[in-house]
Amino acid sequence: QVQLVESGGGLVQAGGSLRLSCTASGRIFSINRMGWSRQAPGKQRETVATIIRTDITYYADSVKGRFTISRDNAKNTVYLQMTGLKPEDTAVYYCNYHALRSGESDYWGQGTQVTVSS
Repeated sequence: QVQLVESGGGLVQAGGSLRLSCTASGRIFSINRMGWSRQAPGKQRETVATIIRTDITYYADSVKGRFTISRDNAKNTVYLQMTGLKPEDTAVYYCNYHALRSGESDYWGQGTQVTVSS
């Protein structure tokens, strides 16, 4: 099993910054993809950013240029640095882990609330 613990969510003003952290523990496969998704009220869950190793990244169009994903492999921790936050970024943010191996399922954290005020 893999457990994911997120931290860093909170209430910020528009234009502000926030850094989310997620640490994975348990049976971690060395070759994996970690990332973040978010779900706002009344909207579908959206993949925000993912990272494989330290240099293969994906970003949703809505956050390109504002968010940066990174990881510390020694700590099994992934970060999401969010800048230029907008009210539309308000959502519950979920950390995800997936071993890049046949037959493995995704694991998800419990989510952390990010609220951006106008």
